[in-house]
Amino acid sequence: MIADDAVLLREGLVRLLTENGHDVVEVVGDGPALVAAVVAHAPDVSIVDVRMPPSFTDEGLRAAVEARSRRPGCPIVVLSQYVELSYADDLLADRAGAIGYLLKDRVADVADFLDALHRVAGGATVLDQEVVSQLFVRRRDRDPLAVLTAREREVLALMAQGRSNTAIARELVVTEGAVEKHVTNIFTKFDLPRDDEQHRRVLAVLTYLRS
Repeated sequence: MIADDAVLLREGLVRLLTENGHDVVEVVGDGPALVAAVVAHAPDVSIVDVRMPPSFTDEGLRAAVEARSRRPGCPIVVLSQYVELSYADDLLADRAGAIGYLLKDRVADVADFLDALHRVAGGATVLDQEVVSQLFVRRRDRDPLAVLTAREREVLALMAQGRSNTAIARELVVTEGAVEKHVTNIFTKFDLPRDDEQHRRVLAVLTYLRS
């Protein structure tokens, strides 16, 4: 499902997705229609623009938060020109994962964009590095990350971008085993319950973003 009032952009997204084997169940141009479409269709993933009528400020984000309250855990990828921190917090607050927040001018590769959609549809949290950075700067005075080593913070920052252990190992030029050890240490230091791996990754990322 696509929610964007800009006709050219949303038609471009429809074409991109259909050409890559996806079905677009509905295209809408305002917040209430977004909520109604999510409730009606329960799409595998919704792509939502932040700025929509009537004020063209944060209607898309507020509607996405409402849609998540109506259908908990529904996968949503937000596309934005800027980082709106308050509603980014609200989207992440239910700890259900399946959230993406990407900045339009930094989405430069179709394959990366489609990969982000697939990961969010599968329950992952995928955030642009700029979103991660701004959330981190705002919270640095309340730092539960003090228990982590510098390397563990690096690993956690990459986890917040939705990277797999293999991708993190490649980025940091270390072995995948080393990354797994760092991830385990992060879970232990955050006192996360022994649950499934994906759930603990989401909780660790949320701790990072709220720090």
